[in-house]
Amino acid sequence: MENSSNFDVIIIGGSYSGLSAAMALGRSLRRVLIIDSGLPCNRRTPHSHNFITQDGKTPKEISQLAREQVEKYDTVRFQNGLAVKGAKTEYGFEVETRSGEKFNAKKIILATGVRDIMPAVAGFAECWGISVVHCPYCHGYEIRNLATGILADGDAAMHYALLVSNLTKDLVVFTNGRSNLTTDQREKLGNHNIPIVETEIDTIQQSAGYLNGIVFKDGTMAPIKALYARVPFVQHSDIPEQLGCEMTEEGLVKTTAFQQTTVSGVFACGDNTMLMRSVANAVASGNFAGAAVNKELCEELF
Repeated sequence: MENSSNFDVIIIGGSYSGLSAAMALGRSLRRVLIIDSGLPCNRRTPHSHNFITQDGKTPKEISQLAREQVEKYDTVRFQNGLAVKGAKTEYGFEVETRSGEKFNAKKIILATGVRDIMPAVAGFAECWGISVVHCPYCHGYEIRNLATGILADGDAAMHYALLVSNLTKDLVVFTNGRSNLTTDQREKLGNHNIPIVETEIDTIQQSAGYLNGIVFKDGTMAPIKALYARVPFVQHSDIPEQLGCEMTEEGLVKTTAFQQTTVSGVFACGDNTMLMRSVANAVASGNFAGAAVNKELCEELF
């Protein structure tokens, strides 16, 4: 089984969590293959924040440096391409790429991420990750004190309002239609001088991804400069499903505290496993997944 297509571990996804897992495994002298298509979900984000030692760098700068450092370990090999099939085999697992290449490994780490689903609002996708953001910890400081909106309803709107009201006092909740906010929630928002606008949104005015305002279907406009929104997502890859991994109610790959999925030998890390999406969390979960896989390999061989 010792040939060029057989590895100890295949990592599907070579962004932050995948690279982090690869470093932990490469340093443990595990033969590792990273399969990556080169399309991270935050590739349009101007700068990454709230990651100590890397604060303010572009996502590409961080990932390029990470890859350069991982490439120094001759135990790690990179394969450019999109993994499209995963299956259990006698050896362990087989992964096939879109170009038809097949690789085998004893263990798999799914660092495949998620894909955000943009709402059908003109201008939204152009602003996503730039001035329309999902995380106050990743972006809130940079848009502090601006005229800011929250595009959400119900509990999600209240969650954002709780966190964002500390960053700006010029804050409005946009429910994009009739609100589901309870009487108590409305009262609480009112007590903090946060208006609720239920008018349906027509377009988002923007220039190069920077928001100029929201135009409603009745022709009125809200001149906001930043917007928080929680959009739905799907798994970026269907390989977790192919392998039989159980999903959570939120649509994430279900893992234990050791990043183990419900399928023996399959681990997962990064955005496909957590709601708290950030570069720092992805790196941390990847590092832990690499250590957990190495420990399992050690236990099987010792």
